[in-house]
Amino acid sequence: MHRAAELIWQAVAPILPGFTVEVLPQVDSTNSELMRRARLGQTEPVLLVAGHQSAGRGRLGRQWQSRPGDSLTFSLGLLLRPSDWAGLSLAVGVCLAEALHPEVRLKWPNDLWLADRKLGGILIETASSPGADPGAAARYAVVGVGINLAQQPAAGLSTPPAALRELLPAADAPAALLAVAEPLVRTLQAFETFGFAPFQARFNARDVLCERAVVLSDGTAGTAHGVSETGALLVHTAHGMHAVTSSEVSVRPSA
Repeated sequence: MHRAAELIWQAVAPILPGFTVEVLPQVDSTNSELMRRARLGQTEPVLLVAGHQSAGRGRLGRQWQSRPGDSLTFSLGLLLRPSDWAGLSLAVGVCLAEALHPEVRLKWPNDLWLADRKLGGILIETASSPGADPGAAARYAVVGVGINLAQQPAAGLSTPPAALRELLPAADAPAALLAVAEPLVRTLQAFETFGFAPFQARFNARDVLCERAVVLSDGTAGTAHGVSETGALLVHTAHGMHAVTSSEVSVRPSA
């Protein structure tokens, strides 16, 4: 992993001044660690990679569990000031899917899927930057990523897990990280400048829910029709087209 970290630093440092890469054998959560640092005013751009997370987190407070060596877990932290934050997790998903394999699909708003099973997840958190110009609207964004490399136990999971080695038998954490790190930095920089709109068609091309019957967590049923220019999930229901924007809403393909 340390060789991969060196290669990533060489590729990213010229386009992201002050960038560093840290590799920790174990941490509770790479997102939690970078958020703690941000609250202390440490907002330098950093890629934090964990050999193992003892308390990995996913969306809606869910735990991200894996055995050491069976997954790639990392967080990228950097200051961003986009005019609109909407759709950031979708843009990140597009980047990861395109960098990993043509068969990787996207499930709104922050999952990587393979054949209707969960391959990976994205967790984005932000913290205000102490001492920053309030008018600049810059926040420290922490983009956390977890990708299953090997098959995980399915017990207790609402969605069966998939593994990257189903597509790439030789995949390991250093290789997967090398594939996604630089594209992820460039994606965040592009999102800061242009927002989600340039990623809309690319997301819809891999959208696993598109044209499928879905059910929202509030019981609303309908048919998914891709995402809007702002990243809202478009669901046609009995009452018309509904734009789902809240990341607190869970969406599942209906049986």
